[in-house]
Amino acid sequence: MKQSIQALVIVIGLALAASAAEPGPLTTLQAIHALTNADASHAIPVAFEATVAYSRGYDKLLFLQDGDIALYVRPPVNTPFAPGDRVLVRGVTQASFRPIVIGKSVTLLRHDLPPKSVPATFNELIRAELDARLVTVHATIRAADMLVGPSTGVLSGRMQLIADGGHIEAYVDSGDAQALEGLLDAEVSITGAAAGKFDDKMQQTGVVLYVSSLENIKIVKRAYASPWSLPITPMDRILIAYDIRDFTPRVRVAGTITYYQPGAAIVLQDGAKSLWIATHTREPLQIGDRVDATGFPDAHERLLTLTDGEIQDSHVFKPVEPHLATWQQLGFWSNNMPVGHLYDLVSIDGQVVTEVREASQDEYVLAADGRLFTAIYRHPGGSDSIPAMKEIPIGSRVRVSGICTIVESGTINPGEEAPFNILLRSFDDLAVIAKPPLWNIRNILILLVGLLLSLLLAAGARGWALDRKFRGQTAELAYVERRRSRILEDINNACPLAEIIEQITELVSFKLKGAPCWCQIADGAQLGNCPPKLTAFRIVQQDIPARTGPPHGTIFVALDPLTEPRPIDSEALNMATSLSALAIETRRLYTDLRRRSEFDLLTDTHNRFSLDKRLDALIVEARRTAGIFGFIYIDLDEFKQINDRYGHHVGDLFLQEAALRMKRQLRSHDLLARQGGDEFAVLVPVVRSRAEVEEIAARLERCMDGPFVIEGYTVYGSASVGIALYPDDGETKDALLKTADAAMYKVKHAGR
Repeated sequence: MKQSIQALVIVIGLALAASAAEPGPLTTLQAIHALTNADASHAIPVAFEATVAYSRGYDKLLFLQDGDIALYVRPPVNTPFAPGDRVLVRGVTQASFRPIVIGKSVTLLRHDLPPKSVPATFNELIRAELDARLVTVHATIRAADMLVGPSTGVLSGRMQLIADGGHIEAYVDSGDAQALEGLLDAEVSITGAAAGKFDDKMQQTGVVLYVSSLENIKIVKRAYASPWSLPITPMDRILIAYDIRDFTPRVRVAGTITYYQPGAAIVLQDGAKSLWIATHTREPLQIGDRVDATGFPDAHERLLTLTDGEIQDSHVFKPVEPHLATWQQLGFWSNNMPVGHLYDLVSIDGQVVTEVREASQDEYVLAADGRLFTAIYRHPGGSDSIPAMKEIPIGSRVRVSGICTIVESGTINPGEEAPFNILLRSFDDLAVIAKPPLWNIRNILILLVGLLLSLLLAAGARGWALDRKFRGQTAELAYVERRRSRILEDINNACPLAEIIEQITELVSFKLKGAPCWCQIADGAQLGNCPPKLTAFRIVQQDIPARTGPPHGTIFVALDPLTEPRPIDSEALNMATSLSALAIETRRLYTDLRRRSEFDLLTDTHNRFSLDKRLDALIVEARRTAGIFGFIYIDLDEFKQINDRYGHHVGDLFLQEAALRMKRQLRSHDLLARQGGDEFAVLVPVVRSRAEVEEIAARLERCMDGPFVIEGYTVYGSASVGIALYPDDGETKDALLKTADAAMYKVKHAGR
């Protein structure tokens, strides 16, 4: 008995000691503010009082302040509070840009005066020195728009501000569109809770103010005139008002090279951080080396970059291992948690859907977790020959390694889906894990027939009946698989989309014993077999899912109204919508890639590959009909001096304007192509004499006489033009090119 009492005393003592060892909740904002993100990640309990600086209940936004200390809290429910409300918050800490609190309860205690705002500059806000505090900023309003909450339907305002030092975005809790529009171009003193824009790693990419009402916007100086009273400016003269000043200082970063595209970009990674650097360097840098980089910071739509980067290689090889990720980890930005992989070196597994070669890059469209993404290998710049494309059988399962980049399609906010691409460094980043499945129907049939023969020998007449049954099922399965494989081949071979959709509806009809099936393409045609009177049927439908945005259309099946829903109905519709989605998205991707392979992206003219193809075809046609055609070679004079004097951006705009002027001199059936750099060519397929070609060449030469007004500069240009006539000056492509090129250089050296 005495031993039992002693044991009980020991147990009670240990329990009291353990209870005493448990830390109590943090009870002040100052204690929470002093935490590091590493501390906050342990979900430390908190119970503290503070005053509301800003609250937006329907968005679960709550900024609290106590003296000079402020904090962001994520409340548990959509409860609105007013500035000045004194509240009691219970919850736990969480790591974010800085430690925040995930509230389990927020209780109103009383109403006090709101916290006093402090004057703030853009530099203080971008450095997050006043994060979550109530601040007052002097700025000019550049834009004011109304937003409708996608889930709440609440109307609010969004303004774009320019302050000394940079751009600020302000969200105003007001639905008065007329009042907001009246603030355009006004200098204001605006008061709100300071916050930031962030990328998927919770790295700050901009400044945001949350403003409780229009009363917190004080007009310092109204605009001298309404924007709608300004005189109309011709569209080609809007740059006369262009003016910009950039005082951004240079910064220096360090990391390991994970991607390098000479003359364009380099990606550095350092632990969990990575950065895209735009650079003009073409030095031979090795992926895996530790380097220093300097440049000028920039952020656009939550994307951090360095521009005009310069690189210093330490020649210390310290490679980064790719992080193996899923589609969900790469394709969604998290709220408040630094878990993203933008610009990181990653690996992801997927199944090859299609592959496309174009002049500048190879693209592999892959499927993972029911979604599509693209792996891109860009051809080395300055290479005389394009490397052979690594061909991978369609349906293969592969592991791709490379840099994760988002597909730029507007603003991507935390918590939203962000379609991404993977940039490959070399074809070694594309590894086959498993070959395509073997759709070997013959082997399946042999096994089934053998099984059926065994059953026949064992069970006699019953086995013979089972043999017939299984033969019928196998034949149906084999037919379905053959049709499905044929559809996949047609998708890969870019057959007409309408033909593919009709094959899909026929396959569904076969699986459902002849039930009519049709497809309504969104904003397009109706394909398949749609009965004239639908009231006599039970209609089942399923949307065709899209990679992003609304569905591509809907698949319909008309069934006997007396039948009950069966699993095979859903199975057939699932197969149809999956194949239709693949066909539609592959066709759209193929159409876009084909255009980019034939057109110069800068000047929107045909490129060299397109010109060569059209020239070959024109020679064949001219031989068949004994016809003639003209070829004109154009070289823009002293284009290098324009680049050197005004910069490559002005040079690109000059090329675009020059191409537009030349297009205006041509007829509808003439073809203008950019050969590369400042060299262009024109095919004149319909011509009766050399004089007609010379007249067109003269127009092309004279169209350069007028000055070019670009970015506020007045630039003068000219062109040297040479012509060739088929077949007088050559009967082959090379002969025509050589004759026109020689004629052009003769004009150039003669000095026009």
